[in-house]
Amino acid sequence: MTATTRTGTRTGTRTGTRTGGTTRTAAGTKARATGPARTALPGAPAPTPAPALVVVAHGSRDPRALSTVRALLGEVRALRPALPVHLGHIELNEPLLPDTLGALGDAEPAVLVPLLLSRGHHVTRDIPEMAGAFPARTRVAAPLGPHPLLVDALHARLLEAGWPARVPADGAVVLASAGSRDPQSRAGTARTATHLAARLGVPVLPAYASAAAPTVPEAVRALTARGYRRVAVASCFTAPGRFATECAAAAPWIVSAPLGTHPAMARLLLHRYDEALRTVGTAARRAALVP
Repeated sequence: MTATTRTGTRTGTRTGTRTGGTTRTAAGTKARATGPARTALPGAPAPTPAPALVVVAHGSRDPRALSTVRALLGEVRALRPALPVHLGHIELNEPLLPDTLGALGDAEPAVLVPLLLSRGHHVTRDIPEMAGAFPARTRVAAPLGPHPLLVDALHARLLEAGWPARVPADGAVVLASAGSRDPQSRAGTARTATHLAARLGVPVLPAYASAAAPTVPEAVRALTARGYRRVAVASCFTAPGRFATECAAAAPWIVSAPLGTHPAMARLLLHRYDEALRTVGTAARRAALVP
């Protein structure tokens, strides 16, 4: 290692360099210097590539949905350029998930991250069954919600729609989501509503476009009957589509846009990807300790 070189002036300014080490700047902060590139030792195995990220969207007949999802994947690739990112749909849009998995090949591992906002039949049954039909080594990550990053995106979209900075005394929010018969899905949406209520400081009532109660119009009427005159609808949808449009039409005041390409959504997809890798790694380490 080369010795540290210091030059000084009467004002006490110091600069230092250290090859492959740490540089202390005049402001006293530390910055990691770029050292020589590491080369693999002869005969050493090549580094294992990271598993691909397969974003699993539901699919929609609304053309805006596909363009929104593709733009969101562009944001994910921008955040992590070296990571292979693919798209697969459960239905209605191409590429379908089976086609994406078939194109991966037998040897390429992948993490499937549902572009869904709560746990339900698609997460617990449909996606694992589709993945199980292919020899590719895959694992299914958790859905995007509930999570603080999802609340960040919901809050930001409400502010964009005109939610006031000063909390209205007669304000409340209906959290509109797709809905599911699976109780896990409703429980997840309820948790997201609770976290959003804590962020906003007003009541937030979950409601659904289908398969569960209350509906958005029912939730609006319930809050109005309790004296809330300014009831906003927070769209808990990843992209425009029939459900988002129908719920927006029931809003008596402001309605937020679908979450789409909000920066928190791209970060959340990568968080679920990383989380799935950590979970598998922890399980493998625990298994190695079993005699």
